[in-house]
Amino acid sequence: MTGADKESQEVGMLVLHLLQSALVHVNTLLMQQVLADPKRAHRFTDAARRGLSPLFWTHVNPYSRFEMDMNSRLDLSAAVPIPAQRTGEPQPSATG
Repeated sequence: MTGADKESQEVGMLVLHLLQSALVHVNTLLMQQVLADPKRAHRFTDAARRGLSPLFWTHVNPYSRFEMDMNSRLDLSAAVPIPAQRTGEPQPSATG
């Protein structure tokens, strides 16, 4: 952490935390997409599923040239739907 004062160091640390959170979110969506595919899901044993973590970053290239294609995006429409946020209120039943 570089910076002349404590505040700039704190901002730098917070930016790194935000970057890590964004990476974990994208990795989680990608993992959900893979695990939702029945062709791929049978390859994972229970032990392998327990070992999964969204903290991988081998696909990140932080020190080189980035080739961005603004005409393509991650296919997040095929991702598993995100469950509703938990609240203390009872959820309506699916049957009616």
